[in-house]
Amino acid sequence: MKVFRLILFVLHLGILFLLLGTLLNAYVPPKVFPWFNLLSLGFPVLMIFYIILTIFWVISWKKRAFVFMFAGLALINPVKRWVNYSSPKNGDSEIKIVSFNTRAGGRGNAEIEPYLKSQNADVILLQEDAGKDYQFEGYQKVNPGAGLTILTKHKIINHKIIDPRDENIRVPGLQADIEINGIVYRFMDVYLNPFHFDKDMVRLNGDTDTNEQKAKDVVKRLIPTFKKHQDQVALIREIINNSPYPVILTGDFNSVPNSYEYYHLSDGLEDAFLTAGKGSATSFHDYKFPIRIDYVFSSKALKAISYEVDRSVSISDHYPVIVKFSTESK
Repeated sequence: MKVFRLILFVLHLGILFLLLGTLLNAYVPPKVFPWFNLLSLGFPVLMIFYIILTIFWVISWKKRAFVFMFAGLALINPVKRWVNYSSPKNGDSEIKIVSFNTRAGGRGNAEIEPYLKSQNADVILLQEDAGKDYQFEGYQKVNPGAGLTILTKHKIINHKIIDPRDENIRVPGLQADIEINGIVYRFMDVYLNPFHFDKDMVRLNGDTDTNEQKAKDVVKRLIPTFKKHQDQVALIREIINNSPYPVILTGDFNSVPNSYEYYHLSDGLEDAFLTAGKGSATSFHDYKFPIRIDYVFSSKALKAISYEVDRSVSISDHYPVIVKFSTESK
């Protein structure tokens, strides 16, 4: 029994160090060491094992349980980026936005347009969607290509594609300065490089050699994409840092919480899910694994009063994310 507990103790320590390694994504870029970013993908599974082992030590009346519970305090915020239970927020809804990777939108999915119209949102930000056929009465549309579309009821002051000026890096986003209730906000619709996985590439079977090769192939795709994300994040951060207006940053980051992308894109901004979200933030549902890759961040001049991942519709491999904001000054 002592040997068994020693093995569990070593395993528990190993999981703790792996979880803490994901926190280093705030400081270590993928081009320097991409493996911390790789760890962030496994955060939910690692955290579940960590909690189970901590409960085991509690039941066993071992003092080490207190050590692991204390160490786990460093992981509270990282966990809340996946699962959160915020208290109800006061305030009048002044801005309602919908961010949605429609996937099939550009291929004419007839259910998408009625759904978006029914939301009556102030601003709709779409990814993987050509948006050319949408006819929303009372809405202006910014649709310069690259699979990004912004629709709004309000006056568009200015807009432009975020141009990487590098043929090896896809266009990471679209920005639009929109005046709402007399205040101009900079909306940024982001779609970072996808990994181009399909289910067969990540589905394991009973063949050890095949599974090992699949794992190697997945890593070979992940790491180069992480490095491209670093360049895209730098472009987006420059625009955010130089914005004369409050920023609302939304989109499909193709990155999970606690990743390099999350830490650096959210820097100085508020994660609307942390402020107003309840339950799971999982937004990509094509695989049987909790994945949050769709986000809404905002400047601190705005306060999220509600955050919803709308799981009532399955018209894409992503669920729409709906957020209502009020201003802090009111």
